[in-house]
Amino acid sequence: MKFKSTRGKTGSVSLSEAIRAGQAADGGLFMPEQLPVSDYGKADTSGGLAAFATHFLTPFFDSDPLADSLPEICAEAFDIAVPEIALAEDMSVLELFHGPTGAFKDFGARFLMACLDRLGDAAHPFTVLAATSGDTGGAVGCAAEGRLAARAVILYPDGRVSPFQAHQLSCWNAPVTTLKIAGDFDACQALVKAAFADPDLTRRYPLTSANSINIGRLLPQAAYIAFAAARHVANAGRKPGIIIPTGNLGHGVGALIARACGAPLGPVILATNANAALHDWAKTGTFQPRPSISTIANAMDVGAPSNFERLDAPSLSVGDLKVERVPDDAIRARIKTDYGRLGYIWCPHSACAAEAYARLSPAKRAEHDWLIAATAHPFKFAEIIEPIVGKAIESPATLSAVLERKANARQCDASPAALAAKLAELEKQPA
Repeated sequence: MKFKSTRGKTGSVSLSEAIRAGQAADGGLFMPEQLPVSDYGKADTSGGLAAFATHFLTPFFDSDPLADSLPEICAEAFDIAVPEIALAEDMSVLELFHGPTGAFKDFGARFLMACLDRLGDAAHPFTVLAATSGDTGGAVGCAAEGRLAARAVILYPDGRVSPFQAHQLSCWNAPVTTLKIAGDFDACQALVKAAFADPDLTRRYPLTSANSINIGRLLPQAAYIAFAAARHVANAGRKPGIIIPTGNLGHGVGALIARACGAPLGPVILATNANAALHDWAKTGTFQPRPSISTIANAMDVGAPSNFERLDAPSLSVGDLKVERVPDDAIRARIKTDYGRLGYIWCPHSACAAEAYARLSPAKRAEHDWLIAATAHPFKFAEIIEPIVGKAIESPATLSAVLERKANARQCDASPAALAAKLAELEKQPA
């Protein structure tokens, strides 16, 4: 299988080449030239997620240098529980936060770093740049720790993540470096894109991305969404719709890829916070990036979603795609209401999806069962949630272990020159 840029100004490349590059040379994002289609409504999910993901992803790895390693990559990346918990007759929560950093990003980060470690050279390792609005960086740092052929540089917006997230972003051992950027997430993302656009930096280090702009992050997301949909059909006999909190749109595109490949998914609903670029596009047909707005669902504070241009891929159908915009007051109200009504506690991001479900008309709800993607453990946002629900949130063992680590982040200005200087410092250190 070959992959091409969304902007169509470069030639096709293999999957390994696309993962190495992160972003295409013309500034676009890699997508498969043609998506493989199968009837996953009849797929066997009894062997678990890793086995299903291996089967689902095999066509994408066809004739690629990583093809023989795919089963062990999947075994390493998907060794995480993905429970579906029924909360109502027609609605279940898909808990995606049982990995080591308590967020759905663990799947994609572990998968990507496993690929890069097999593609890289310990004598001249990849430098993986990860701009993060909260959860990506922690997952990447955890997945990168101890690697030999890839090191991670995490960029997060100083003062715009929760206290737990700030600790989790900066507590990983070599070869991980964390930079506190004086700016918002869009500034972090712009620094990563500027670095990729600099041929000297890209050649010198070499650089690749761990954000969802990297196809190596999207494919595992598509795999677990396809698994969840197929499992639901096997257990309940009905094709589910899915509601996904989204910021940079990677998770949403992952769901669309899964559906286009034959996963038994009905409508896809994207739930955003107060940042309105996607919502306004869905209403008007015009995409207008804008500065990000700070919200309590901070991992979704994205004003210019990078994955938007992937929606133009001819193989993806966006006809049955809806976007709901959920401001902070509605997030708080949904957390309070559903805790009182259902006894379930949402993180602020998952609460956006729960609110989108609550806004569905009775007729729309009746058309499908609904899966709500719960993307982060609520403990990571205890300072927001505990006053709303009036109780302390217990920390899972994985997140308690994170707090026992020592945090160490370096300050960095939001300029390409400042980032280049930090990369030069890393070059003098052992990988």
